[in-house]
Amino acid sequence: MSYVNFKVETDADGIALVTWDMPGKSMNVFTVEVMDELDKIIDATVADANVKGVVFTSGKNAFSGGADLTMLKGMFETIERERAADPAGAAQKLFDAAGRMTWLYRKIETNGKPWVSAINGTCMGGATELSLACHARVASNSPSVKIGLPEVKVGIFPGAGGTQRLPRLINAQDALQAMTTGSSFSASRAKALGLVAEVVEPENLVSAAKELLKKGVDPVAPWDKKGFKAPGGAVWTPNGIQLFSAANGILRRETAGNYPAALAIVKCVYEGLQVPIDTGLRIEQRYFTNILQTTEAFSMIRSLFVSLQELNKGARRPAGVEKSEIKKVGIVGAGFMGASIGYVTAAAGIQVVLIDRDMEAANKGKATSEGLVTEAQKKGKLGKEEGEKLLSLITPTADYADIADCDLVIEAVFEDRGIKKAVTEQVEAVLKPGAIFASNTSTLPITGLAENSKRPEQFIGIHFFSPVHKMMLTEVIMGEKTGDKALAVALDYVAAIKKTPIVVNDTRGFYVNRCVLRYMNEAYNMLVEGIPAVMIDNVAKMAGMPVGPLALNDETAVDLSYKIMKAMIADLGEKSVDPRHMSLITHMVEKEGRLGRKAGKGFYDYPAKPAKKSMWPGLKDLFPQQDPDKIDVTTIKQRFLVTIALEAARTMEEGIVTDPREADIGSILGFGFAPYTGGAISYIDGMGVKKFVELAEKLAASYGPHFKPTPLLLEMAKTGDTFYARFNPYGEKKQAA
Repeated sequence: MSYVNFKVETDADGIALVTWDMPGKSMNVFTVEVMDELDKIIDATVADANVKGVVFTSGKNAFSGGADLTMLKGMFETIERERAADPAGAAQKLFDAAGRMTWLYRKIETNGKPWVSAINGTCMGGATELSLACHARVASNSPSVKIGLPEVKVGIFPGAGGTQRLPRLINAQDALQAMTTGSSFSASRAKALGLVAEVVEPENLVSAAKELLKKGVDPVAPWDKKGFKAPGGAVWTPNGIQLFSAANGILRRETAGNYPAALAIVKCVYEGLQVPIDTGLRIEQRYFTNILQTTEAFSMIRSLFVSLQELNKGARRPAGVEKSEIKKVGIVGAGFMGASIGYVTAAAGIQVVLIDRDMEAANKGKATSEGLVTEAQKKGKLGKEEGEKLLSLITPTADYADIADCDLVIEAVFEDRGIKKAVTEQVEAVLKPGAIFASNTSTLPITGLAENSKRPEQFIGIHFFSPVHKMMLTEVIMGEKTGDKALAVALDYVAAIKKTPIVVNDTRGFYVNRCVLRYMNEAYNMLVEGIPAVMIDNVAKMAGMPVGPLALNDETAVDLSYKIMKAMIADLGEKSVDPRHMSLITHMVEKEGRLGRKAGKGFYDYPAKPAKKSMWPGLKDLFPQQDPDKIDVTTIKQRFLVTIALEAARTMEEGIVTDPREADIGSILGFGFAPYTGGAISYIDGMGVKKFVELAEKLAASYGPHFKPTPLLLEMAKTGDTFYARFNPYGEKKQAA
C-alpha cells in the first residue's frame, strides 16, 4: 500500500520502517490526512504476518513540531460556528475531535506488535505523545534533538495521552514540571530520566532502533500489566500528598491562576494516576475538551501559535517585491545596542561592518560580540568553530568607505536628531544606490529622521529591543515616504536573523513604547495615590505581567523616563506630561540620584550579589500611604491591563498598527503583556468590546479620563464588533470611525 505522507519498508528481519516525510513541507505536522494514513499503517502492519515490529522515524531534519495550524484553527472555527445553535452538539463534536489522536495512539500501544520511535531532531507536542505511546524510544545525540510537551505555552495542554504516559514513565514531579512549564529535554536528559532507551550517533539511529527490536521489546506497555506502579509512587502516599500540595502552591505562585491549562495538567495527573490508563485517557480528553472552549486557549493559540508563525513567514511582506539576499550589513554605532545587532546579524551568517568614530570604539563593539560568544559557548549553545566563524564575519572599522557595498545599513547611535542627521549624510555619501538605510530608534519619528535623507523611500526604521540577542521582537517602522522595497528588505533581514517583526506606521514611541509608557504611568498614578510600591509591582505580576512596572522602569532607566518627559514637554507642551509624574521622576533623578538598575538604585535598591534587590524604603515617605488591606487587588489588576489595552486600541484607531495580530504579538513579545489574554487586542475581544467599554468607563469615573474609551470602541460596543472582525487580517478591513 502506498501513502502520501509516509513510506513503509519491511526488511528481511520483519521490521517495518515507517518514515514520516510530508511532501512540500519543511517539517512534519499532524493533519487529519496524516492521522488517517497512520491509522491504516497500524492496521496493515498488524495484518501482515511478516512484520514483527515497527520503527517509526522522520525523513526530515526534525522529527515533528506537532499539530498543524489549519487543523487547530478548524477546531476553533467549529466551536464558534456551532456553539450558538447547538451547544451540546458542538461540545460532543469537539470531544470526539479532541480524542482522535488519543485513541489512535492507544491503538499503537495495544496493537500487539512492538513499535520503537527513532527521534532524529525536534520532537514536540503530539509527536512526543506518539513517541510515548511507542513501546521504546531511541534518540540521536544531535544538539537539535529536543523532546517536549510545550502545549501550555499556547494555552492548551498535552491532550493526546501526554498527561497520562509521562508520569507513568518518569516520576510525577519531573513530569509535572516539564508539562506545566512547557520545557523540553535534551537526548541525554531524556535518557537519564528513562524516557529513551538509547542515545546514539545520528547515522546509527535507525539501525539502533532495529537492533533494539531484535533484542526484544515488550509490545505490552508497563501500565497495561497487572500490579503496575508509577515511578513516583501512588498519589495517596506521603510523598504523593507532599508533591501535589507543593505543585498546587508553586503553580499558584507562578501563574496566579491565570492559566487554566496549567491547572488542568495537575488535575489530569492527579486523577489519572488513581485509575487504569484507559480511564485516565478519558479524564484527560474531558479536561482537554473543556480547555479548548476557554477564551485563554482560543486567544493564546491564535496569537502565540497561528499569528506568530504567520508573521514569521512574512504575512506583512509587500506582494510583488522580489526576495532580497542580504549578504552584507553595515552597523553605525558600536555601543552595546549596535554591537548586539552586529552579533545577531553575524549569527545568521551575514557579513557585518561595525563602524564607530574611531578604531578603539569599533573594536570595543566587536569585543561585545566576543563576550556574547563566550557566554553562549559556556552554556553549550555554540561550538568553538561556530563561534570563530561568527566573529570572523564582524569587521570593525572607523572608515565609512567600508560600508559602500552593504545591502543594508542600520544606524544605532544616540537618540539625538543632530547625531543621526550627521550619520545619515555620511552613510548616504558612500552607500550604493539600491541599498536600504534603517534607523534603530526607540522614540524619534522616522518621517522626521528621513528628512535628512536624499532617498526617503529607501529610509525605514528597525527598532530592536534590549538585550537584542534575547528579545525576539522588532518593530519595523514606516515613514511617510518609505517604499515597498525598503519594507521588503527590512522584513527579509528580520527573518534572516530569526526575529519576529511587526510593521508600524510612524508616531512618537511607535507601538510598544507607547503601551509601555502607559503601564509605567499608571504605576506613577498609584504611587501618588499612596498605594504601597511593593503592592504595585506584585499585583502587576498577579495580573500576568512578567515584571512589575517599577522594576521595568529600573531596567529601562529612570533617567531615560526623565529625558522622555522633558522631550515631550519641549515638543508638545506642559500638558503632555502629568506634573505629578514629572515631580516624582525629577525627585528620583535630581534629588536622590536614583537612575535605575545601572546605577545600583532606582525604585529598587540593588546590593551586590548574592543579595537580592529590594524596594527602596524611601518611596513610602514621598506620599501618604493607604492601608493595603483596604485596597482592591482586582481593581489594580484591571487598571494595568485596561490602560495598556486602551493604548493598543488607540494605535489601531489612529492607523499606527493596522493588523490586530501585530498588536497582540507586539504586546506579548515586546513587554510581556499577560500572555494568557493572547495580547492587548485579544484581551478586549476576549472580554467583549461592550464589557470592556463598561469597565473602562467605570475606571475613568474613579481614576481619571485616561481610561475613557475611544470613539471607535464606543461604536464597536454598539455594533457588537470585534477588532479581529473589523480589522480582519485575512480579508477586507472596515474603516475606523
